[in-house]
Amino acid sequence: MPILTLAVSSLLQVCLAGSTAGPADAPAPVWVFFKDDRTAPTSLADTALTPRALARRALRRTLPGLFDIHDVPMPATRATAVTGTGAKLRAQSRWLCAVSAMATPKQIEALRGLPDVTHVEAVGRGRAGWQDEPELPPPEGWTSATDYGLATDQLSQMDLLRLHARGSNGSGMVIGVLDSGFNRVHQAFNNPAHPLSVIAEWDFINNDGNTGIQPGDNSEQHKHGTWILGTMAAYLPGSLVGGAYGAQFVLCKTEDVPTETPIEEDYYVAGLEFIESHGADVATSSLGYIDWYTQADLNGHTAVTTVAVNIATANGVVCCTAAGNGGHDADPATSTIMAPADSYNVLTCGAVDINGVIAGFSSSGPTADGRLKPEISACGVATATVNSTNVTGFSGVSGTSLSTPLIAAAAACILQARPDYGVAQIREALFATASRSDAAGLHPDPNFVEGHGIIRAYEAAVRGRRSADLNLDGSVNGIDLGLMLGAWGQNGTPGFVFGDATRDGIVNGEDIATLLGQW
Repeated sequence: MPILTLAVSSLLQVCLAGSTAGPADAPAPVWVFFKDDRTAPTSLADTALTPRALARRALRRTLPGLFDIHDVPMPATRATAVTGTGAKLRAQSRWLCAVSAMATPKQIEALRGLPDVTHVEAVGRGRAGWQDEPELPPPEGWTSATDYGLATDQLSQMDLLRLHARGSNGSGMVIGVLDSGFNRVHQAFNNPAHPLSVIAEWDFINNDGNTGIQPGDNSEQHKHGTWILGTMAAYLPGSLVGGAYGAQFVLCKTEDVPTETPIEEDYYVAGLEFIESHGADVATSSLGYIDWYTQADLNGHTAVTTVAVNIATANGVVCCTAAGNGGHDADPATSTIMAPADSYNVLTCGAVDINGVIAGFSSSGPTADGRLKPEISACGVATATVNSTNVTGFSGVSGTSLSTPLIAAAAACILQARPDYGVAQIREALFATASRSDAAGLHPDPNFVEGHGIIRAYEAAVRGRRSADLNLDGSVNGIDLGLMLGAWGQNGTPGFVFGDATRDGIVNGEDIATLLGQW
């Protein structure tokens, strides 16, 4: 089974020999993989899933049935056996049939001898791709000329405002976020007209239900996650409005910020399982893992985080991840992406500036098996978001970390408009309508730097639908006629007026004629 084929045996040798940064008996994080002899569940009650997760799976899951053995919690006796060796439990994974623990070399040997343990491997580590993303004041020249304020240009670049104008702002969708923590005191998260809605949260570092600032947190701990959340969820018309302000959120604090502490993949996996089980439609992460992997490992099924994303997408979660900030060149044989950007069906996101020019830091592919990555892009240079500490301030922050949640926000809005889309369908629609794609479907980027280009959210949502199909259900009928009559006489910018089938900026008799012609 691919999830057990981990090319990290050299890492375990490092653990057994002791860390070079400490004594030979220093504990290190390890995965303990067990024989998977679980029985597939027969009902929701036998799983860790919420009813909402079940409903999403019914819409978009591509695996047979609605459940499988990955949904069954491991027997508690296995975690007890791990702690019985003296190792300290860190996280558990239903999907991997594994637990992670801090263990000394002597304890690792004991773990390898436990009944039903198939193997023990080191927890892979990486680094966040945002060390070079300082918090800055918004660039000069940005204005609050529209209700979207500082976010106007970055949302317009993705053609997302036209989708909002149709009423698709993320309402009814749930977005899961894996990040460093979330300081939710900003006024844009607490507007009485539309406050931030968080349906579930968990701090996997401290093992509690508070993803905000806590005693003992590093002073930088909350910043990155707060920026990410702001691009999607802010709602302060005239100042800053996020790309999916109508959505609800599941928040997971999975990244330990201090730069001397590498990010460890077990918290990521546990967080993604939490997000999926709570029914999220979209998951976004700007974390990446490469320190203990090589580009040769980025083949779609080796890195543990990549495997976890493969399972999440098969369960119908649209997953977005940052390509990384490792830079690029014109050589298609070199690659700077990070896991899980190599996952088969993850949306791997690059970064452009507001003029559409690829950012110099944006990582390039391909994957080790030659697949196109990154695939799509959005604004990741001086991206407007909330200030992470000042409750009334705003910031311009750079990195593929920032383009990724913008794309996640657009994905949520597209899914709201097109509930018939699964993971494969939304990927196809985004790729086919992005700025670099051509009608012939030829390879859009031989250097693996820009992929299909900047997303066009509105065009992706209406792809395959006639102009008079106002509810995008695939039929032009009386429902659309009723919607058009309800919008009768409205006028505005062409392409932004709901009910305007002719796209001339006004709803009138010409639109009725177009609708009848498409009936």
